[in-house]
This record gives sequence, structure tokens and C-alpha cells, in this order.
Amino acid sequence: MTGATEIKKESWVKESAFGTWFTGTQIWAKYVLIKALDDLEPMIRNRKQDYSVILDVGCGHGLSFTMLEKKFKPKRIIGLDIDSMTQSRAQCNIALCQCKIQLQNTNASDINLENDSVDMLFCHQSFHHIVEQEQAMQEFFRILKPEGVLLFSESCRRYINSFLIQLLFRHPMNVQKSDLEYIKLIRATGFELEEQNISRPCPWWSREDLGLLELLHLPKYKEDGEETMVNLVAFKPK
Repeated sequence: MTGATEIKKESWVKESAFGTWFTGTQIWAKYVLIKALDDLEPMIRNRKQDYSVILDVGCGHGLSFTMLEKKFKPKRIIGLDIDSMTQSRAQCNIALCQCKIQLQNTNASDINLENDSVDMLFCHQSFHHIVEQEQAMQEFFRILKPEGVLLFSESCRRYINSFLIQLLFRHPMNVQKSDLEYIKLIRATGFELEEQNISRPCPWWSREDLGLLELLHLPKYKEDGEETMVNLVAFKPK
């Protein structure tokens, strides 16, 4: 058992102290998390009034729990995070929710849930931390119910490779992908993903100048080359 646990831990790159702190701040909630959900929500086809079971992959401090509850009315949210400190970090945000919150301390490539058991899966700024990405995406597909919804919001290789991000955060650099490569992986796994359900925002924090030029009313950051971000909504077929 110990050996198996060690293997799982090796497939995870532990976040830096700064990154762990930053993803629990209101700056993260306001400018990253809320913006992503606001971009993703309109792209959900045949939007239901509620999604009974939601899995939040890489839930961290649990800042998304109240947002998911408000938008999608779940009866249960399962927060998945391989970091064993999640239990203590998320308690304040768990207490703010009316629905049932369960935490699962495991790797996204080996999720302890039954087939076809989740209505919606929210993976926000977490997939690029995962080493076994193909296995994780297969797990997402396995546990989602037919017509289940995948909300996927990730920073792409161009952004992860930037100097400031490498300085402040920690990622498995050899598995980083472009927006097109993430889209290819998701489609190859079996998800339905149409072009109208894909967004490529370029928020100020993802730009090489951190939006400084725009703030100073100078010519804005030139968006060329690979994208820095991809948001998309994919669906498991019936």
C-alpha cells in the first residue's frame, strides 16, 4: 500500500507556497474563478435547472463550492484534490454551503467514484497540474453520466512556460499543452465538443505584460501565436 501511495504522489507536482496561498485569495476568486464560470455557463447546451452531483477537480480551498451551488443547484458537491491539506483549507468554504460537500483525497487519474455517477464535472486550472492527463480524461468520461457536462478551464503551454509563472508556481512542464492539443485530447476521449462551446479568453493576468499596457492606456497586448487560455464545455454522449 505504501508503494502504491508513493507512485500516486510522484504523478503530482506539489504547488509552490505562493501558489497555494494565492489560489485561496479573493483576487483568485474574483479575477480567475468567477470569470471562468461566467464564460463557461452560457456555453452549456440544454441547460438544466439543477445538476444533482458535481465533481470539482482540484478544489483546493473550496472557493468554487458556493459558486457552483448558486449556479447549478447541486444536492452534492464532491471536491477532489490530491493535496492532503485540502481538508483543513476548505473547511470555511464548506461551512458556507447548504448542499452536502464530500472531499476525496486522491489523484484525478484514479477517481474513487462509480461509472456514470456525476452530472457535471468542473476542472478549473487543475488539469495542467496532472501528469497522467490521458488517464485523468478517461476517468472524467467514465464517471460522467450520459449527457453529463464537462466544464474545462485551463491555462495553456504558452502561459505556463512564461518566466513569471515558472518563478511563482510549480507544474509538470513536460505535459503542458496548447489549446488545440487539449481540444484534441478531449475529443479523442469520446466527448462531444463543438466549436461554439470553445472560448479562448486572454484575461489581463494571462498576458505577458499582466495587462499593464492596457492599464496605462497604451497599445494593448498583441494576441498572436499560441493561446494562453482555453475554456470549453464538452458533453458525454447519450
